[in-house]
Amino acid sequence: MRKKTYAAAALLAVASLTLTACGGGDGDSGDPVAVVSEETGARQAATVLDKPFEKPDLVLTDTQGKQFDLRKETAGRPTLIYFGYTHCPDVCPLTMNNIAVAKKQLPKDQQDQLRIVFVTTDPERDTPAELGTWLKGIDTQVVGLTGDFPTIQAGARTLGISIDPPRKDDNGKTVSDHGTQVIAFSPKTDGGYVLYGEDATVEDYTKDLPKIIKGENP
Repeated sequence: MRKKTYAAAALLAVASLTLTACGGGDGDSGDPVAVVSEETGARQAATVLDKPFEKPDLVLTDTQGKQFDLRKETAGRPTLIYFGYTHCPDVCPLTMNNIAVAKKQLPKDQQDQLRIVFVTTDPERDTPAELGTWLKGIDTQVVGLTGDFPTIQAGARTLGISIDPPRKDDNGKTVSDHGTQVIAFSPKTDGGYVLYGEDATVEDYTKDLPKIIKGENP
């Protein structure tokens, strides 16, 4: 797994954003798109943002082939958003399974409140049916979304998440370079106020989700 860290300029966030090529390869990516500052000190899974992100204005297609308006469908609900793809061999399934396992520790009513949204970075291969099959093995309540790549890329960019068009690696395998952050949105403000990196564990999410459900700081 190859990682590249981007530091940039002009936005108040407090974590280093990474672009990961799930599957490896040596392709290069474009300019940095988000302003970040390196976190120092002891490891902390959750970064509470001084300036929350606005929820992306995305209208995409869900696993049933129906239109899904992200802002409308998640308004007033605790929401986790992650951008990745189903053919990812490492980070994406690990991240999604960590969240799913932690979610199962919540009381049933809180599980039903929580929205987990997986947006593909490889829409050509991740059809609604493909997404549905993959997510069924993780958590049937996860919302899987696909659409045209420029729309998805623009939505991710508003959250400081870099994604590049899928490309062929040196072995001819299609890989997707994408940021690995999970953004948590408050049910109180609909703002994306907590950021998790790919190192977040099941234990981290298990500890934090009850607070995120209430819109509190973890």
